[in-house]
Amino acid sequence: MSVLEQLGIPVVRIHLRDTWGAWSPIHRKIVVASGLSPRQERCVLAHEAEHVLANDLGCGVGLDAVHPLALRQERRADLEAARKLISISDLAATAQWVDDLRTAAHELDVTERMMRVRLHDLNGEGWPWPVTSKIAG
Repeated sequence: MSVLEQLGIPVVRIHLRDTWGAWSPIHRKIVVASGLSPRQERCVLAHEAEHVLANDLGCGVGLDAVHPLALRQERRADLEAARKLISISDLAATAQWVDDLRTAAHELDVTERMMRVRLHDLNGEGWPWPVTSKIAG
């Protein structure tokens, strides 16, 4: 049972034009864009679950995306999701045989963007793939 199921948070899939997902604290539900790959949806749900766990209200109370509180909440949700999705032991094992960030993300079943967030978190730790890799993600 997922943490969202334990908390009784429904996930609704609908067409979204400009985002992959959103947490609505007012409606107590997560909205996910329809048509995402399983990997993309996994990462979106991990990110949105972090908003739920932190009781984030920033974006849900009318703050625009560039408001400092909204930015902090988004960065924290990304970081915590990346930490939960990509363990250091799995990352280290993958680093033994994978030559690039794209392949590593695929092997760890995360988006390239989530992989970059995790690597940035470990900046300076000597991981083999540059965080600033010019790979779309």
